[in-house]
Formats: sequence, structure tokens, C-alpha cells
Amino acid sequence: MNDIHRRLRAALRVELPAAYDLRRELHAEPYVSGREEPTLKRVLDALPQGTVSERVAETGALLRIGGDGPAVGVRGELDALPIMEETGVPWAARNGVMHACGHDVHLAALVALARAVDRVDDVPAPMVAVLQPREETYPSGALDIVESGALGRHRVAAMVAAHVQPVLAAGQTACTPGAVNASADEFTLIVRGQGGHAAYPQLSRDPVLALAQIIVAAQQLVSRDADPMTPTVVTFGTVSAGTAPNATPAEAVARGTLRTMSEAWRDQLHDRFVVIADGVARAHGCEAEVRIVRGEPVLVNDTRLAEETARLLSGATRHSAATLRSCGADDFAYFTSLVPSLMLFVGTDTSSGLHSPGFLPGDETVAAVAESLLAAYLAAAHLIGGG
Repeated sequence: MNDIHRRLRAALRVELPAAYDLRRELHAEPYVSGREEPTLKRVLDALPQGTVSERVAETGALLRIGGDGPAVGVRGELDALPIMEETGVPWAARNGVMHACGHDVHLAALVALARAVDRVDDVPAPMVAVLQPREETYPSGALDIVESGALGRHRVAAMVAAHVQPVLAAGQTACTPGAVNASADEFTLIVRGQGGHAAYPQLSRDPVLALAQIIVAAQQLVSRDADPMTPTVVTFGTVSAGTAPNATPAEAVARGTLRTMSEAWRDQLHDRFVVIADGVARAHGCEAEVRIVRGEPVLVNDTRLAEETARLLSGATRHSAATLRSCGADDFAYFTSLVPSLMLFVGTDTSSGLHSPGFLPGDETVAAVAESLLAAYLAAAHLIGGG
């Protein structure tokens, strides 16, 4: 471990107790996507004073810390989910909204790192705290920030972030090179037939039956159309039709997601989904309409950043490197298409899964995320020529 890493780790340890308190404050008062202004204000109050700032994406902000030159961007998400918390802790949220995806942990760790960078002289590169809204919903806050040009104005030359991940054991951080998260696109499928009395099926065209067959047939996209070496997931999340048990409805609707780890296959997946929906519907005397909303692209980690961060983590007693890829999605992927970027996954001490009403990592997870972000920041500073 070199001198600057040692000094920044020491400064980070000083900041951690306040970060634990901040995390609990943020957790107790969460806000959903697009309404994060109170969370933003609290985080801005906790960050070093006198830093250069810019508001972005309506309820987000960028803050530059540490002088001039190419900078390392560190992303933290501001929004929470519309989930009723069931953790039972005194600082649980009580407004029907919950930080069930760890964004409170990420923000507290980012603040601790920013304050440590501000505290230490001769840091290898400036840091830009990217306080991003709307990670959980569309339109994407990350995409808005990219399209605003703000990262260029702040000379952000690399981006890093970390996400808590309960599938990893506490003490592990995954800094995996290449594609680590899938693209995720939402679809709405409308099947239109001819309604009628349930006793006279020959006089109607049943969109429910057609939709059921489409749901089954669409799984062939995974088993027969996709390359077996390319992870692909087709999910039907909602299905609705009709209002009476003894009537054939005129319309059936399904919504879901199409995910893949390959941008090259992504558009083909969309096209094949439309072809299957249309063909199966016509075979049942119905018509299908497919609407696809493009979401996050594939999240691709920079290989050099991943390898250097893993090397730095291997020298820290708190963490061991792990490998993790999943078909989850994160709009951090938009940053990866702009500058060399790295998404880390940090193991937690909770058995509850992400987006669960019982999800509650302990204080040590804040420390683990902060130390992981520190290693990534130093690796990125080295990559862009700052150290």
C-alpha cells in the first residue's frame, strides 16, 4: 500500500462515525425518484464546504473537490423505493418509502470519501461527487447527466461507483472487468381479439389464450434464439385481462422486461420478440401490438480500472476481491459509454435481498463501500494520469 492510500485510509477512518450517523438520517427520511430534494440538501450540507457545485437532472448535483485537472467522478444515488419498511429499527422509515437498495449506504460512503479527499494534501486527482437522482425509474437520472454535458464541464475523465450486494459475503468486493450488468428494456404487449360469452368460444377470438401462448413461446428466445454464451432473460411481470369470469375479453395486456448482456444481440432480441408476438397472436385470430421502452444499456467495466482496483483491495485487510456478473441493470451504464468506468459490488451482512422490506446492512457496510470507493478512486486517478 503506497503513502497516499495509507493517508487517505486514515482520513477515511476519521470520517466514518459521522458517515454512520448520516446514513441513519438518510434512511429514516427517504424520497422516491424525482422528489429527492430533501435528500440532496442533507448530503450537500454534509459535503466539504467551498467546493465547486452545479445542479443537474433537476434534483441532482455535481461537486468538485480537490483542485484543477482531470477528475474522477464518484456516483451516489439519491432516490428510494415505494416500499413499506419492516426492519423494526428505531431509525426505520415510516412514510411508505424505503432505502431498500442501499442508496443511503452509498451516499454516506461517498460523503466520507469526499471529506477524506478534502482533508488530505496532494491527492492524485480531483474528485467530483455525482449526486444522481432517478436511478430506480425512467427517465434515467444518469442519462440526463450525460446528455447535459456536466461531466465534460467538470473534466470528469473516469467514473466509479459501488453497490451493496447481499449475494456476496461481507468482506468481499467484486471488481469484475467487462460486462457485469445487463441491458434492461421494458415492454408492453397488447393482444386484441374479439370478446364474447364464455359459453360460445367459437364466436370469439380469445386474447387471453393467445397471450398465454406468447408468454410460453417467448421463452424460446432464451433457449433457441440467443447464443447460449450470452445471458438473456425474458420476464413477464404483469398480466391483465377481462372483468367477468364468464366472458371472453376483447383485450389482454402484459408488461415485462427484456434483458441481455450483449448490445449486439439487444436489438435482435427486440425484433424477434415482436415477430413471435405477432405470429402467435395471428395464429389465434388476434392481433398483437408491442411497445418497447429502451432502458439501461449493458454495463461494461473498464478492464484496467477493474484490475488496478482489485490490486489495491488485495492490500487492504478489510476486503478480498470476488467476481460477480448479473442480469440486474443500473443506469450507471450510461457513464461507461462516456468515460472509463467501474461499478463495484460490495458484500453485505444481511440475509434480506435487495428491494426487500427487511433489507438493512449494518454500519460496517458503509465502511466497506467507502474503502472500496477509495481503492477505485485511486485506481482511476492512476489511469487518467493523476498518480
